[in-house]
Amino acid sequence: MGGDARSAAASVAAAVREDRLWQRLMDMAAIGARPDGGVDRPALSPDDAAARSLLASWAREQGFSVSTDPIGNLFVRRAGREGGAAPVLTGSHLDTQPMGGKFDGAYGVMAGFEALQAMNDAGIETRRPVELVAWTNEEGSRFQPGCMGSQVFAGALPLEKALVSVDRAGTTAREALAAVLAGEPEMAVRDAGLPVHAYIEAHIEQGPVLEEAGLHLGVVTGIQGYRWFAVEVLGEAAHAGTTPRARRRDAFMAAHAMVGALRGIMEDAEDVARFTIGRFEGEPGSPNTVPSRVFFTIDLRHPEQGPLTRLGDAVEPLCRQHAGACEVRVTETFTAAPLVFDAGVLDTLRTAAGRQGIPYRELPSGAGHDAAFVAKLAPAGMLFVPCARGVSHHPAESATPADLATGTRVLAEALAELANR
Repeated sequence: MGGDARSAAASVAAAVREDRLWQRLMDMAAIGARPDGGVDRPALSPDDAAARSLLASWAREQGFSVSTDPIGNLFVRRAGREGGAAPVLTGSHLDTQPMGGKFDGAYGVMAGFEALQAMNDAGIETRRPVELVAWTNEEGSRFQPGCMGSQVFAGALPLEKALVSVDRAGTTAREALAAVLAGEPEMAVRDAGLPVHAYIEAHIEQGPVLEEAGLHLGVVTGIQGYRWFAVEVLGEAAHAGTTPRARRRDAFMAAHAMVGALRGIMEDAEDVARFTIGRFEGEPGSPNTVPSRVFFTIDLRHPEQGPLTRLGDAVEPLCRQHAGACEVRVTETFTAAPLVFDAGVLDTLRTAAGRQGIPYRELPSGAGHDAAFVAKLAPAGMLFVPCARGVSHHPAESATPADLATGTRVLAEALAELANR
């Protein structure tokens, strides 16, 4: 990139305003606010619709165009000199967990918007358009699967399969989306999956690494792969006081042995593998009855494919080995390979951080993000800022205005640079 373009990118970073970014985050957090300080803003709910409308109103005030697509992803476009050029894209999501915080997802959207406004304030023109996107239903807490909007955009999930997803009240995603779009009847609707030149997503870390290292920025090298399993252990109910141990088909004891054995093979000295039993349910649930059925789930994650394959392939044999007199059924419910982000995008982020004198840590993401699916379409990358004690998906989720602004300045410079290539 030439000197004039580098100077323009630097001027955009300088135009980022910490106070404006923070105020917009607080304004967004007021929609779906919980009494405990958290946020409950389900995907495609009235609160989600209000959040989208607020973002659209800010965009129109700045002269940006606003559009949506068949799954409801919301796009804010700042034009470039070459209107037909593939845009540089940034964003995240506005939906939250039921007991969510103010920053997960919303920070990436507000950081992207601040970057676009800083380009206006700096008076620069980019060769390519720069677009902000608020992806639909990243969390997956109301409709499944999560990352629904980015999956449809990337062609990883058929639109019709997404739209027939049903929430606990029996409402389909199609019905909920129609209600949201009814609030913006004049909004343009674009095709899904249009070309993208590059994508960067800003996010709170959702972990403790950066805070413990005393660093204010992370350059995310990739996203861990994961394998999820559902395990059903079938025994036989029996009287707790009269049935000898040798005659029992105790589903709980079998499941307990399985979990203990699994924990043993999942532990590594470097503490890289992530192994979680998220659900563990027993039946019939009586204090004086031997359990006849246990159901539990496994969430296994690793940033390298080799260990992920080896550990995941060991799950079913190990469960069968420790089933005893019980039956066991193991079903792999989801799998995703580890993702390595684009080297060129990562270099752009490193360079922007270096020019601004910001020390950073390179690290993988332990959580999934929309960036994983956009990366199938275009060069992609992410940046992290620290969050207090690594707490996320919780009302106590917190980040400092200074750290949020630091990440936004690096994001803004990187977007401006990519948009001039």
